[in-house]
Amino acid sequence: PKLLEHLTVLKILTFFCLQNMISRETVAASTGHSVVLVDTSEDILKKSAKGIESSLKRVAKKKFAEKPEDGEAFIQKVLKNISTSTDPASVVQGTDLVVDAIVENLKVKQDLFGALDKAAPEHTIFASNTSSLSIADIASSTARLDRFGGLHFFNPVPMMKLVEVIKAPGTSQQTFDALLEFSKALGKHPVSCKDTPGFIVNRLLVPYMLEAVRLHERGHGSKEDIDVAMKLGAGYPMGPFELLDYVGLDTSKFIIDGWHEKDPDNPLFAPSPLLNKLVAEGKLGKKTGEGFYKHK
Repeated sequence: PKLLEHLTVLKILTFFCLQNMISRETVAASTGHSVVLVDTSEDILKKSAKGIESSLKRVAKKKFAEKPEDGEAFIQKVLKNISTSTDPASVVQGTDLVVDAIVENLKVKQDLFGALDKAAPEHTIFASNTSSLSIADIASSTARLDRFGGLHFFNPVPMMKLVEVIKAPGTSQQTFDALLEFSKALGKHPVSCKDTPGFIVNRLLVPYMLEAVRLHERGHGSKEDIDVAMKLGAGYPMGPFELLDYVGLDTSKFIIDGWHEKDPDNPLFAPSPLLNKLVAEGKLGKKTGEGFYKHK
């Protein structure tokens, strides 16, 4: 059967970090897709389910302000489309699309997809939500290079319309088209990307943020002035230091370190001593209460 036909009766198998637990799954379920959340423990899945229900209640409160009974019906309808499991090998046998959102570690992703490849049906498409790793490198652990692509969502997923759809060298046009159509079915606006470092958004955004840090390191501007300048002068909603704290300093360091290792002569990928120092001190941004700024 055609891949597009399978995606109309989609099940998503998602392995995810707890901080990313709600968004992609809720959006998919609310657009009529059957979603299976998979993680390592029932405790994490229970927390995820509670988080999803809370998220849906917030959406329903806004969307159905005049008719709360319709909002409750909406919540129950979406929740019926979501199930959970700790048994990936079993669940993947009835899955049409697998999307991972686990830690940005190449070997961990390769191990995951390599194991699932042996249990998944032939038609099943694999996709990674990686923001910095090579799709081809992740796919190399499987025997379905033609059915492997990238789906990079942006947080907060319910609000952000963009999805980067990545076509690796081995990705078939049929698979790529199916991923584009799936993104549209979620109500998103997909953009086509090649399998290059950072794809489009992060390839431009991460060097921009690191250059802001270097500007500060050189004594050419305070954090506060640089942030204000970019917000008022460029119209950005957040300055680069605010954005770094929001993204996570450890995440940004991981990305730039990986790119620097692959392309050490590119000055845009040069590591930042100040960023390295803050990460070593455990000051990772909003999630730890302190990064470039202190957060309550």
